[in-house]
Amino acid sequence: MQFGSLNNPAHELRVKQWIDADGNPLEKPMKLADLGDGYKIIYCFQHWCPGCHSRGFPTMRYLSDNLKDKGFSFAVIQTIFEGSQVNTFDKLRVNQTQYGLKIPFGHDVPADGERHPSFMEDYVSGGTPWFTVIDSQGNVVYADFRIDPVRFTNVLGADNLAFEQA
Repeated sequence: MQFGSLNNPAHELRVKQWIDADGNPLEKPMKLADLGDGYKIIYCFQHWCPGCHSRGFPTMRYLSDNLKDKGFSFAVIQTIFEGSQVNTFDKLRVNQTQYGLKIPFGHDVPADGERHPSFMEDYVSGGTPWFTVIDSQGNVVYADFRIDPVRFTNVLGADNLAFEQA
């Protein structure tokens, strides 16, 4: 099975529960268009995932800090495919605050009768941590368990950025 739906058009987000950059619940679900016209980086995590905290969140923080003013937008989604008693909606704000990420966070649980949450189904993600990059034309151009933030920014010509743990 190929993960990541690479080189395919991005699916509209079907995540129902979101908090905004300040931790306030959104009245209506986020759509891709709400993230703007440029590149979009979506990071998927689970609160209880050690790799999400040791690698994923520090990478997302670095990318957000260094690319937010360069035509990139960001969202974080907690994909609940296991551990629903621990990976709860309230953990969105906990992680948003802990990592200083002033970006929207979503909480994606499987629909009734489904095994996986909507993002995992639509984007064929392999678990967490998971990074998906969508280009300005709406195509998935990167999808994997990790992204090297230094190499990624070097490819963009931003090679003078220094990676630091969040």
